[in-house]
Amino acid sequence: MDKKQIVFDALKNVRYPGTGKNIVESGMVQPDDIKVEDNKVYIDIHFERPTDPFVKSIVKAAETAVTTFGSPDLEVKGNVTPHYRQQLPESDSHPLKDVSNIIAVSSGKGGVGKSTVAANLAVALAAEGYKVGLLDADIFGPSVPKMFGIEDYQLYMHKVDGRDLIIPAERYGVKILSIGFLVDKNSAVIWRGAMASNALKQLISDVEWGELDYFLIDMPPGTSDIHLTLVQQLPITGAVIVSTPQEVALADARKGIAMFREPKIDVPVLGIVENMAWFTPERHPDERYYIFGKEGAANLAKELNVPLLAEIPVTESICDSGDNGHPVALDRNITAQAFAHLAREVIDAVDKRNSTLPPTKAVITK
Repeated sequence: MDKKQIVFDALKNVRYPGTGKNIVESGMVQPDDIKVEDNKVYIDIHFERPTDPFVKSIVKAAETAVTTFGSPDLEVKGNVTPHYRQQLPESDSHPLKDVSNIIAVSSGKGGVGKSTVAANLAVALAAEGYKVGLLDADIFGPSVPKMFGIEDYQLYMHKVDGRDLIIPAERYGVKILSIGFLVDKNSAVIWRGAMASNALKQLISDVEWGELDYFLIDMPPGTSDIHLTLVQQLPITGAVIVSTPQEVALADARKGIAMFREPKIDVPVLGIVENMAWFTPERHPDERYYIFGKEGAANLAKELNVPLLAEIPVTESICDSGDNGHPVALDRNITAQAFAHLAREVIDAVDKRNSTLPPTKAVITK
């Protein structure tokens, strides 16, 4: 009996848990799927879909069966390859096909100024001449409408290729959409996770975003099913993590970075922004008071080997601008300069990411 037949017979001892039949009987492996070169064995096993929960266990069981029921001299470990009859949709099947770069602006905890950074980064990118969109995905605490002074904006829809699409608001060169446009600004949004996720999907897919160079997503704080919805729906180019220098914020920022680096998500982290890095009085721009700690985010960036994109100081103007609907990035002061610097650093980080890494794929689950 030749070695190929020995391997084929050995695989009859591998049962697929979903049906109870062995993988040969189930048609998951045929004689032509086996190749033997000297003592090296190569096997292709066919599954219905990439999300099959038994892929890893079947591959391991096939390796064990060949050496146990075939011959211990056969080298098969690492040479069993799963194939799928149903392929996942390609990354270009996502609803933002005309968007070049999708950037998640995220933080491990609330209160670190993530929305302020997202809003001003969007304005600063638009000032550089780019086409920019901003989605306020913080379903339970939307603040972008107030920051742009458009809390009472009335959304409109029109038909595009037979579909009713929302027309996003536009201010300071940025296309903007927020759940805040659809709910009472004085009432709490009390939704279960599934309701929030479905609302977010509509804000992504049922909108005429058009061609954009950068699409920024102001993520909710923490790590939740909203984050999972976003990485399932969209191939996110990279994430920008916002933190203050405080240890409690840095601990949560570390968790946020770990989430994006999770193998099943695998979104590149473009870098960290240290917000509220120090306080500077408007009339004394050379003075710095480190009221929330010093260089905490810079140290975290070194520890996790990610770039420190910018340090944003606290000034009176940044607080006033957020309340008055006039992003500070529009002004000419040290905080505006910091956001202009951040925009250029993000542009460079995205260019570097796109030149060295393949496009991120949406995490499609069934």
